[in-house]
Amino acid sequence: MYVPSALCCPSRASILTGKYPHNHHVVNNTLEGNCSSKSWQKIQEPNTFPAILRSMCGYQTFFAGKYLNEYGAPDAGGLEHVPLGWSYWYALEKNSKYYNYTLSINGKARKHGENYSVDYLTDVLANVSLDFLDYKSNFEPFFMMIATPAPHSPWTAAPQYQKAFQNVFAPRNKNFNIHGTNKHWLIRQAKTPMTNSSIQFLDNAFRKRWQTLLSVDDLVEKLVKRLEFTGELNNTYIFYTSDNGYHTGQFSLPIDKRQLYEFDIKVPLLVRGPGIKPNQTSKMLVANIDLGPTILDIAGYDLNKTQMDGMSLLPILRGASNLTWRSDVLVEYQGEGRNVTDPTCPSLSPGVSQCFPDCVCEDAYNNTYACVRTMSALWNLQYCEFDDQEVFVEVYNLTADPDQITNIAKTIDPELLGKMNYRLMMLQSCSGPTCRTPGVFDPGYRFDPRLMFSNRGSVRTRRFSKHLL
Repeated sequence: MYVPSALCCPSRASILTGKYPHNHHVVNNTLEGNCSSKSWQKIQEPNTFPAILRSMCGYQTFFAGKYLNEYGAPDAGGLEHVPLGWSYWYALEKNSKYYNYTLSINGKARKHGENYSVDYLTDVLANVSLDFLDYKSNFEPFFMMIATPAPHSPWTAAPQYQKAFQNVFAPRNKNFNIHGTNKHWLIRQAKTPMTNSSIQFLDNAFRKRWQTLLSVDDLVEKLVKRLEFTGELNNTYIFYTSDNGYHTGQFSLPIDKRQLYEFDIKVPLLVRGPGIKPNQTSKMLVANIDLGPTILDIAGYDLNKTQMDGMSLLPILRGASNLTWRSDVLVEYQGEGRNVTDPTCPSLSPGVSQCFPDCVCEDAYNNTYACVRTMSALWNLQYCEFDDQEVFVEVYNLTADPDQITNIAKTIDPELLGKMNYRLMMLQSCSGPTCRTPGVFDPGYRFDPRLMFSNRGSVRTRRFSKHLL
C-alpha cells in the first residue's frame, strides 16, 4: 500500500479522513503544519471515518495508542480534548514513547513510569484493548483502532526481546550505500560511502525495530485469540498496516523517512475477514486514503455522502473480477528545515533538518515535492517534481529499475513527460471524485496539450501550497 506522504502526522490524517494532504491540510508534524491543531479539530475531525461510524452507523468506537504527533498540546485543547467519534479514548500524549508517557483516558491524564510489568506501552495497549472486547456492548457493532508507536524510535524493546535478531542486518539492496546520482540535491549531499559508525548505527536501529515488533506480534495474537474465544473472529475484519516506510542506508541516507522513493512511501497491508480467501496477494494500486472508504463500505455507509478522495477496497478483498481500478496515486510532501544552523553540524547552512548521524541531512525547506505513482499493464512508473530553483524532476521505470537508481527524466519520451506533468497538476488540485479520474495509461484518459501552456506560451508547472492553516 502507498502512503500519500511519508511522514507520521500527514499520513495518519490521510488514514482518518480518506483525503490527500492537500485536502486535509496536515503538511508536517507541527501544530503550525496543522497536526492536531484547532483548525484540524474543527474542520477535519467531524468528518473522519470513525466519526461517521459512530454518528451515522451506530458503531462503538475504540482508540488506543499514538493519535497525531501534537495531540495533547496545551495550545490545542490539551489531553482533555477527545476527538469527535470516539466512544472510548486511550491516546498517547504527543509522539512515540515506550515508558514515562502520559495517556488521555477519555479526556483525563494518566501518567506511566518505567516498570515493564505495568508501563510498557505496547502491552498496556494490548490490555486496554482486551478489556474493551470483554466489556463492550454486544448489541452494537464495534470498530477498534490500535496504534502502537512500535517500531518508531526510541526502539525500546521489551526485556525478553532485547537480544533477539542478533544476526539480522538492514537489507543490502542494490541502492544501499551508493551515491544518489542524478537525484535531488538533498540526496546527493549524503556522504558515500557511509562511515562504519553510520552503518553500525543503522543496522542496530533495524534490529531494534524488529525487536519492538515482537511485542506487537503478541498484541495481535492476543486480540485474535480473544475474538476467536468470543465467537466474533469470523465476523470481524482486521487490517494491519503502518503510516510510512523507512530507509536504512539506501542512497547513503542512514535512517529516516520523508523521501519519495519506494522504501519510504510503500507499507505493508494485510487484511483478513468475511469473504476474504486466505493466502491471496493483490497487485492493485492501493493507498491509505482507501482505508476509511473501505471500512465505511463494510459498515454499509453510502460513500457518495463523503468527501473522501480514496476508494473502497472491498471489491478487491472479496476477489471481484473485471474490476475497473485506478492506475495512479498522488504522493506529496512539504519539506522542513531549521531557521538556524545546527550546532552539532556548524558547516551546514540553515534550512536543513534531521542531520544525523555524521551530519547527513534527511530534510530541507526545499525538499518539497509531488509525484504521480503509476502502475498499469504497460508501465510501472514514478514521476516527481520538486518545488525548488531547479524545478528538479525525477522519473523512474520500476519495471527495469526497481531500486530507483537511474533517473530517466532526461531520456524518457518528451510527450509522455508532458502527460505526466499535466496529470500531476490535475491530481494536486483534485478533490473527492476528481481524484479518481482515469490516469495517463487508462483507456478513458484524455490529454489536451494546449492545457500545458499559459497565454504566453510557456509550459505550465504545477503549484505547491505555500500557506499553512
